[in-house]
Amino acid sequence: MTSQPKFIVVEGLEGAGKSTAIAFIKQYLQQRGITPVCTREPGGTPLAEALRDLVKQLHSTEQVAAETELLLMYAARMQLLQNVIRPALDAGKWVLADRHDMSSRAYQGGGRQLNEQFINQLRQAVLGELRPDLTLYLDIDPAVGLERARQRGELDRIEQEQLAFFQRTRQKYLQIAHSEPGIAIIDASQALAQVQQQLKAALDQVLTA
Repeated sequence: MTSQPKFIVVEGLEGAGKSTAIAFIKQYLQQRGITPVCTREPGGTPLAEALRDLVKQLHSTEQVAAETELLLMYAARMQLLQNVIRPALDAGKWVLADRHDMSSRAYQGGGRQLNEQFINQLRQAVLGELRPDLTLYLDIDPAVGLERARQRGELDRIEQEQLAFFQRTRQKYLQIAHSEPGIAIIDASQALAQVQQQLKAALDQVLTA
């Protein structure tokens, strides 16, 4: 088993089952003697959580510019990186994240159709060379995921976007997942036991690396 700390990220659309997957991954790691530091994006620090509220709440009198949304996401990410993720990795701890940079590339790059060069400049400024050791992308049809999200309760500002927005977001997720290393595509439409088997297989590769 590896002794090097690892940065593991769980990604996916609304209703893909990220919370359930993260709970399973945390337990799976703990059974192997690893207690990960768990984070979420946007959020994870007091300031970043306040930025999360700004991003997600409905603004009845003001339209939120797509670029503003993107900048708020990266401001929250910088806080989390500086105050939680980097210190944890430097201390030899594993980090398990509910969303990270791939979300911005998919939602703001794909869904909002923002300029990719603009996003990449922000990525470089905020992340430098930091990349997850493993990203588990839970793939699901947006219509199915949104129906699951609706059953959970009231939808936030982003969750209330049109289906086409989430279809573009999914396309971008898949494009990234197929073209970059370290990303495992998990079929989130399967039964839970099958999803967990896929998660285990991907995690075992990192655990034995």
